[in-house]
Amino acid sequence: MIQTPGVLLTIVAFILVIGPLVFVHEMGHYLAGRWFGVDAEAFSIGFGREVAGWTDRRGTRWKIGWLPLGGYVKFAGDMNPAGQPSTEWLALPPAQRQRTFQAKPVWQRAIIVAAGPVINFVLAVVILAGFALAYGDPRTPAVVGQAMPGTAAAAAGLRAGDQVTALGDRPVATFEDMVRFVKIRAGERIRVDYVRDGAAQSTVATIGTQLQRDRFGNEYRVGLLGIAPGAPVVRPVGVPEAPVVAVKRTGQIVGMMVETIGQIVTGRRSVKELGGPLSIAKVSGEQMTLGWDAFAFLIALISINLGFINLLPVPMLDGGHLFFYAIEAVRRRPVAPQTIEWAYRGGLMAVLALMLLVTFNDLGNFGLWRHLAGLIG
Repeated sequence: MIQTPGVLLTIVAFILVIGPLVFVHEMGHYLAGRWFGVDAEAFSIGFGREVAGWTDRRGTRWKIGWLPLGGYVKFAGDMNPAGQPSTEWLALPPAQRQRTFQAKPVWQRAIIVAAGPVINFVLAVVILAGFALAYGDPRTPAVVGQAMPGTAAAAAGLRAGDQVTALGDRPVATFEDMVRFVKIRAGERIRVDYVRDGAAQSTVATIGTQLQRDRFGNEYRVGLLGIAPGAPVVRPVGVPEAPVVAVKRTGQIVGMMVETIGQIVTGRRSVKELGGPLSIAKVSGEQMTLGWDAFAFLIALISINLGFINLLPVPMLDGGHLFFYAIEAVRRRPVAPQTIEWAYRGGLMAVLALMLLVTFNDLGNFGLWRHLAGLIG
């Protein structure tokens, strides 16, 4: 049993994860803005009161805020949440106005906004490409090595040697494909297509639910079909192919995220499984104790999460900006400022509500509510 990381290690690990990822995300916005000739007034890691900072020769204030839960780049002319021209902007000298965010065509503004999430995906691909080079690409065939007794696979009649071709009408090529599919579908009834002795057959199985506990005492509810793999196959990966493998893995992770969110929205998965900054801090400390490879993989996962979440079409997020830019490109004129303002108010309320929910979940996972109930009882 590995000892739970201390508070100091947890805080340091959290800063080492969130700080660089926020910096990389905001640097994507900053560099894209510089590329299109937009001046940046401020580049901040963290929110709230400035605890350290400096001003470069271009007049950009680089600073660190006391609340390290995000960051921002404030471009010249970015004077309101709607990003619409204001009286103050119109009063700027023409040469200065040309170097503001609002003065750029919609396609350039869209690239500047999208650059943040995109660079998060690029960072994840680089890390996962390194893992592919170091550890290869698992390609164990989707063949039943053994149907474990008492599991869904045994109840469905699967036998050693059966080659699974599809789960729930989704084609599978490797054992790893099966694991990804089953892991997030505990309790679901699915169709299993397989080939036995050269003949295509199918059966129905209800994926079991397994409560797993890791070495830190964390519990996870995962799906279990009960198929043991045959001999593992790991294919070596060269430098030219590593980015291709990494992009594929990134796509698989995003796909699992989309499906998991869909399960929460439809009620098949509890909202209690959503975690926030406290959970990230806890996991960061735990992964750091397991070694730098586990810690680097966690950074890749969170970077993908950061890029994906920011692309959601929610006002206040990058995806919300891109949504309005898409409407502007189609209509050939910006959305009315009043509409954007109300949308941003709604988006802010939604983001704050989500933050409250995940913080409530985090505190519950740390046992706070259970302890309080014990005191009251």
